[in-house]
Amino acid sequence: MSKTPSRIQAFRHAFEGLGYLLRTQPNARIHAASTMGVVALGLWLRLEARSWALLVMAITAVWVAEAGNTALEALVDLASPEIHPTAKAAKDTAAASVLLAAGGAVVIGLLVLGPPLWARLAPLLP
Repeated sequence: MSKTPSRIQAFRHAFEGLGYLLRTQPNARIHAASTMGVVALGLWLRLEARSWALLVMAITAVWVAEAGNTALEALVDLASPEIHPTAKAAKDTAAASVLLAAGGAVVIGLLVLGPPLWARLAPLLP
């Protein structure tokens, strides 16, 4: 029997990881709500393909950073159950990657969604 997981098993593990991320990480649930809100707004604004591409890249960057941060935190907790300055630095730096990705996603979101949203809402203002 091969020790390499089948493609189906590999996908199963990946989905288990996504489930773990959503069950255990409050920030991942915030990312999920934000993702749904951005997608709904993009659909309402009828964005073009290039705008969608930018939003998908930004959303993906945040999710990848959050998943990496969660994986690194779990690994650090396993390797260093006691508080250690180097373990703290690793966890803090991984958290910073999520902060940077989220900040970039906000800027991209404002640039992509802002003008068409303003075009839709401006006529409604007094």
